[in-house]
Amino acid sequence: MVPAAFTFPALGEFYANGGSPVAVAEAALARIAEWDDPALFLARAPDEAVLARAAALAAEGPQGRPLFGLPFVVKDNIDCAGLPTTAACPDYAYTPAADAPAVARLLAAGAVLLGKVNLDQFATGLNGTRSPHGTPRNPVVPDCIPGGSSSGSAAAVAAGIAAFSLGTDTAGSGRVPAMACNIVGLKPSLGLVPTAGVVPACRSLDCVSVFALTVADASAVLEVMAGVAGGDRYGRPAPAGWRAGPVGQPHWRLAAPLPGQLVFDTGDDAALHEAALARLGPVRRVDIAPFLDVARRLYDGAWVAERTAALRGFLAERPGSVHPVTRGILEAGLGRLTVDAWEDFHAAAEAKRLARLLFASVDALVLPTAPGVPALADLAAEPVAANSRLGTYTNFVNICDLAALAVPVGFRGDGRPFGVTLVGPAFSEARLAGLGARLHAGAGVGLGAIGGAVPAAPEPPALASDELPLLAIGAHMGGLPLNPQLVRHGGRFLGEARTAAVYRLHDLGGRPGMVRVGEGGVAVAGEVWAVPAASVGPFLAEVPPPLGFGRVEMADGSRPLGFLCEAAGVAGMPDISAMGGWRAYLAAKEGA
Repeated sequence: MVPAAFTFPALGEFYANGGSPVAVAEAALARIAEWDDPALFLARAPDEAVLARAAALAAEGPQGRPLFGLPFVVKDNIDCAGLPTTAACPDYAYTPAADAPAVARLLAAGAVLLGKVNLDQFATGLNGTRSPHGTPRNPVVPDCIPGGSSSGSAAAVAAGIAAFSLGTDTAGSGRVPAMACNIVGLKPSLGLVPTAGVVPACRSLDCVSVFALTVADASAVLEVMAGVAGGDRYGRPAPAGWRAGPVGQPHWRLAAPLPGQLVFDTGDDAALHEAALARLGPVRRVDIAPFLDVARRLYDGAWVAERTAALRGFLAERPGSVHPVTRGILEAGLGRLTVDAWEDFHAAAEAKRLARLLFASVDALVLPTAPGVPALADLAAEPVAANSRLGTYTNFVNICDLAALAVPVGFRGDGRPFGVTLVGPAFSEARLAGLGARLHAGAGVGLGAIGGAVPAAPEPPALASDELPLLAIGAHMGGLPLNPQLVRHGGRFLGEARTAAVYRLHDLGGRPGMVRVGEGGVAVAGEVWAVPAASVGPFLAEVPPPLGFGRVEMADGSRPLGFLCEAAGVAGMPDISAMGGWRAYLAAKEGA
C-alpha cells in the first residue's frame, strides 16, 4: 500500500518491498484531484506523461538513483522543459527548451515531476497572496497565509501531494512558507545550487531552496542538486568534504537574540520559541542589531534596484501586467541612487564581518522563523506591513552569505504552527541538519498536514572511502574553541570514544598533550571525527608543535589518527590524567 506520508524512507521501503513508482504516481495524481485547489498548480505535467515516466522508472529499477520514484513539484520561476515559466505573471510566460540545472539533476536522480506551482508574483513577497491566480490553500490552517513567495511549493508538500518541492529564497521565501505549513525549509549557501534557469529576483542573493517533510529528506535533495554548473555566474564550489546529510554532535555552541530583540504575534508564539531553545540546551544571548539593520535595507535600498533591473524592460513595456503591490515595489527601484547603493554594500560588508566573528564562537544562531503566521484577513488589512513583519528574522541571511534551515517546533493554542530557523555560516548545511533533525524529532508536530510521527534524527553516516577517522581530545572537540578549524577542513562527528589505558594527559596551557606511556596509563575520553583524506595534511600544517598526528590505540581495538604529543613537550606540565579527559578537566576548573 502506498504510504500516506511521502517521506523518502517510507517510499524507499515501499519500493524495496516490490511497490511500483506507477502506484505512487497514481496516488499523487489522485491527491491533486482530491485536494482540488485551483490556485495550487500553474502548469501540470500531463497525467499520461507522469505515468509514462513512472512506468519507465519501474521498468529500469532504482539503479542507485537516490530520488527514485519520488514525486515533486517546482516553483514556477524555475525552468522545466516543455512547461511554461510565468513567475505568476501570465504575460511574462515563455516555454523553455531545457530544464534548469537543478531540475535536470533531480530528474537524473529518478524523481518524477508533477508540475509547476504558484508563487508571489516574481518571487516578491513572503505571504503567498500576491498572485493573479489566487492564494494556494494552507493545508494546516486554511484561514491563514501559506507563506511566500514559495507558496505552492510548501502547500504541495504539506498536503501530501509531493515528497519534496523546489522553491527559491532571496529574503526568506524558502523558510517562511515552511513555518506556515508545518514542514522543513532548507535555504542553501549562496552559489551551492545553480540558479541558471531561474527567473531572477535579486540575482546576487537568489537561492534554489528545498521543502520536505523531514530534514533528512531535504538534505538528500540538496545533495543531488549541489555543484557548479557551466555558465552559472554566481555559482561556487563547496569546500572539500562538504556534504548535506545531517551530522550531529553531542555538544553545540548555540546563540539566540537578546530578549529585547524578539517580537512575536502572540504570547503563544513567544512561549513556543522559548520552549524550543530550552530543548536545545544552553544558549548564549547575542546582539543581532547589526543584522536587523542590514535586513531593513533589503526592501529599501540597492536590492530593490536589483529586483527592478531584472525586470526593467518588462516593467516598462507591460506595467499593467504586474500585480499592483509587486509593481509598486519594482517601480520604487527606478529611483534608487548609486551613491546610496554603496552605503548598502558597505553596510552589508560590515554585517558579513560581524557574522564571521559570531560564527567563530558559535555553531548556529537560533531565530524565530517569523513572529507568527497571520490570517488571510490580517494580511489583506495590512498587505505591506504584515509582509514586512514576516521577514524580520529572514531578510539578512542571504545578504550575510549564511545558510539556514527552518524546522517546525509546535502549535499555538489556536492551531497555527510555529517554527524556528537555524542559521550558520556558508556551507554549514550538514551541521544545521544534524541539529535541526534532533529538534524536529522532539517537537511532537507531525508531518505537514498529514500527521504521523517525525522520525528520529538519523545516525551519522559511516566513514566514507575518501575519509579518515581522527580522534580529537581537546579544544577541537564539538562545542570547544578550535572545533571550527576541524569543521573547516571537512570534519564531521562520528561518535564519542575512549583510548586504551596506555596514555597520560597533560595541560600544555589551554590545550591538552597526550603521550603514550609504558605503564601507569589511563583511558582518555575524546571524539572520533571523519576528515577527508585530502584535508589531513593541510589540517596538520595548522597544528603547532609539540602536537602532531599519530595512530592512537582505542579501547575497542581500532587505531585512528589522533592528536599526540612528543614526550619532551609535556615535561614540567601539569598531569591531568586523573580527570580522564579534557572536558572533565575544564568542568573541574570552572567549578573550582
